[in-house]
Amino acid sequence: LQLLGNCETIFMTYHALLAREYEWRSRWVNSKHKSDYGEWKLTAGDFYGDAEKDKGLQTSQDARFYAVSARFDSFSNEGKPLVIQFTVKHEQKIDCGGGYVKVFPADLEQTEMHGESSYYIMFGPDICGYSTKKVHVIFNYKGKNHLIKKEIKCKDDELTHLYTLILNPDQTYEVKIDNEKVESGSLEEDWDFLPPKKIKDPEAKKPEDWDDRAKIDDPSDTKPEDWDKPENIPDPDAKKPEDWDEDMDGEWEPPMIPNPEYKGEWKPKQIDNPNYKGAWVHPEIENPEYSPDSNIYKFDNIGVLGLDLWQVKSGTIFDNFLITDDVKEAEEIGKETWGVTKEPEKKMKQEQDDLKRKEEEEKNKEQDTEAAADEDEEEEEEEEEEETQEDTDEALSETDEEDAKFGHNPAKG
Repeated sequence: LQLLGNCETIFMTYHALLAREYEWRSRWVNSKHKSDYGEWKLTAGDFYGDAEKDKGLQTSQDARFYAVSARFDSFSNEGKPLVIQFTVKHEQKIDCGGGYVKVFPADLEQTEMHGESSYYIMFGPDICGYSTKKVHVIFNYKGKNHLIKKEIKCKDDELTHLYTLILNPDQTYEVKIDNEKVESGSLEEDWDFLPPKKIKDPEAKKPEDWDDRAKIDDPSDTKPEDWDKPENIPDPDAKKPEDWDEDMDGEWEPPMIPNPEYKGEWKPKQIDNPNYKGAWVHPEIENPEYSPDSNIYKFDNIGVLGLDLWQVKSGTIFDNFLITDDVKEAEEIGKETWGVTKEPEKKMKQEQDDLKRKEEEEKNKEQDTEAAADEDEEEEEEEEEEETQEDTDEALSETDEEDAKFGHNPAKG
């Protein structure tokens, strides 16, 4: 962990700090709350922009929970921004699993960290099937976890992406993906931290004479005398079958068909209601239970960053973790890390995909050639069998002719 300046920035650069196996293992603590947590490994993955700079922590076992954390000097974000930033690469083409981080208070017992451990903030992508592809932004307020009310779509491809959460002391926030804003707003509006400022007046009731019908039946409109027609009528073209036996089959009745003159249920036409007063709006009053809180954003004892998640298919790589109070610095570090290696990574991935596609095409061609050769061989075998059968039939025919010529009877020997 590296503390930059007096802005209390914690920047984990894996390409420098975790270059050796023992180094990263000395900084990250595995939870022992469960005995079967998945194993982490340090790698840049199958494709990357830089073999060393892109090394990060990768999940390595399928269908496992993962729990690991790193500690740093504790601090409070009171009166200043809090920025949480990291990169995620789902190079395994993830089907179901988390890609988020949790920020914990400094008193967390790291070896006992688990899914129910109290945290301050949970932030990052979560994917499961086609229905869940979102960015979690969860804050703990007065002991309760609150989920954002907005839906923020995450990236679901196999490349590395940069996720940034900015929490401001004016109670506003911003979420960025790949250094581009994807969502923003206020804490009060986008989370249910506080009771609503106003509520419906429990004493107010809609007046009995309040008419909120925009349209009414035209009292002068009357139903035409010839309106009522049956919905179905006997088929006039139907005839009793000639073999119909009334003693056996009962009295014959023609089948019913839709009546072309049927007009349906009559309803009077609608006119504007002269007494319409509009939709009644329930009056609101100040909520006596509402109390403003200007410190929703504030966390006093930030000290641990953790990865506590589940993955069905492993292979996600986490890298470039950053916690700072400098928004501009976070953006610049994002450019210096993810921004520098993203295009080379994309190029390497494309080259691998092209090579794989060519290999598949060659394989399919070979299979097609083999299949065609097998078909030719089968046709040759069939032709040989036909020729053999013709020779056999010809030989038998000649034998029969000889038998007939000399009067040979096989039954008599």
